[in-house]
Amino acid sequence: MIFDETIGNADVRKALAGMAASGRVPHALMFYENDGCGALLLALGFLECLTGSQKVGRLIHPDVHFIFPVTKGSKVSVDKPTSESYLQYWRELVGSNPYFLENDLNEALGIEGKSSVIAIAEARFIIDKLSFHSLEGGYKAIVVYLPEKMNKDTANRLLKSIEEPPELTQFIFITHAPEKVLTTISSRCQGIRVLPMTKGEVSEVLQGRFGYSEPQAAAAAEVAGGSVGRALAYLSESGEAGAEATLFASLMEALLARDLLAAQDVGEQLAALPSRERAKAFCRYAAEGLRKVFMLQQGMESIAGVAPAEADAFADYAARCRKSFSRKALPLLDNAMMLIERNINLKILFCDLVDRLYILI
Repeated sequence: MIFDETIGNADVRKALAGMAASGRVPHALMFYENDGCGALLLALGFLECLTGSQKVGRLIHPDVHFIFPVTKGSKVSVDKPTSESYLQYWRELVGSNPYFLENDLNEALGIEGKSSVIAIAEARFIIDKLSFHSLEGGYKAIVVYLPEKMNKDTANRLLKSIEEPPELTQFIFITHAPEKVLTTISSRCQGIRVLPMTKGEVSEVLQGRFGYSEPQAAAAAEVAGGSVGRALAYLSESGEAGAEATLFASLMEALLARDLLAAQDVGEQLAALPSRERAKAFCRYAAEGLRKVFMLQQGMESIAGVAPAEADAFADYAARCRKSFSRKALPLLDNAMMLIERNINLKILFCDLVDRLYILI
């Protein structure tokens, strides 16, 4: 059973198992997690309890369907692909790492560097599947990963199905940004918060499921913020993460040196990143970096999540920044990510962002 092998969020697992056992199941659940914290694994465990079939965990249950954001990419030649077009790659990714990050999904689907969406074709697919009888004679389930990437046409088409689903139908949504999910969808769901894991739990998963040594697992858990996905990314040390770290360090050094021209040079490099997804990834990395700076300034080194290799740099940033800098800069980065999604010109966006950060620091 999936729940027997799952680590962390014991209260959530207990509540979900109780729902399934009692038969008192909300027709739509929305799991809210930080990226890489295992909400998909909890959703699969719940559906396994609900259906009584271990086919759910093997991702081959004929009545459990998965929807996730896609776009045209290198692995699929269809002009208007849907989740069904990429199902093989989804199964491979979830089977190898159910704690994957959003970037891992894009890479697995061959759509890295592109903006993905849950389009109206997915709504048609869901409605078609719900119109058939269950092949196993029990529940039918739709699992929607990242509903915040669902457009309005898709949401409107699904409203009636979510609000008044056929008998023995279960919707599960998994979001990393509940505030971005259309209210017409979120208001019809019962919310479940999937908490970040403790450092010990992250370390246990890394050792037990992924085979890392105790020292490796402990070091990654220290900087992961409760996310197994982020711990795995830290251990893999991908080139993209290294590039983001270098750009962040260059920007901080220029700002702290009060060198606006050097800071704008970094802004030019950010505007020249190969995709909008990479630009958003930098903003997320910078936001996490500023969170670490803030924690260090508050004397909370033990929970700041600073890796040993970056400890000196972040201690220097914390000593030289204004104590209000991180708190005022974080909303700017959130706004930048929102504007990137709206296709604002990146040169204008990063020029403005750098100017504002220069004033605050």
